[in-house]
Amino acid sequence: MSAPILLQVNGETHAFALPRETPLIYVLRNDLGLNGPKFGCGLGECGACTVLMDGRATRSCVTTLGTAEGRAVTTLEGLATQGTLHPVQAAFIAEQAAQCGYCLNGMIMTTVAFLARNPSPTEAEARAALRYNLCRCGTHVEILRAVLRAAAGSSESVEVQP
Repeated sequence: MSAPILLQVNGETHAFALPRETPLIYVLRNDLGLNGPKFGCGLGECGACTVLMDGRATRSCVTTLGTAEGRAVTTLEGLATQGTLHPVQAAFIAEQAAQCGYCLNGMIMTTVAFLARNPSPTEAEARAALRYNLCRCGTHVEILRAVLRAAAGSSESVEVQP
């Protein structure tokens, strides 16, 4: 038996005796009980499973446990600190940027990574950053407003083009 795989998730280290090729999403959801990342397409196409790995938006359905070893993984559950929502989470709530909520994890996690790289985006840059995250409910306008609200650090809603 090989040494356990160590995985740091939301600031805590966990050891797993699983095959290195186990999809990260299975470990997060099944072994750690973290339900933020959703299993959507299983191909890395829809974004529902997005987590942050070393601060970068990463599709956990196509990332293996072995690939994640030794890296800092943050899930939706790990964004809030000391009971305070992350500004992106708060903006999504303020803009009511959810309908069914299935895409929400991917939209929020992608936004957090995007705003870390580009804290003052234009509307076009925000649209481009989210272009590979799918929302079937059609809340794109609210999601875009939430991204721009979080970027502005404002409690005011932002007008966007439909």
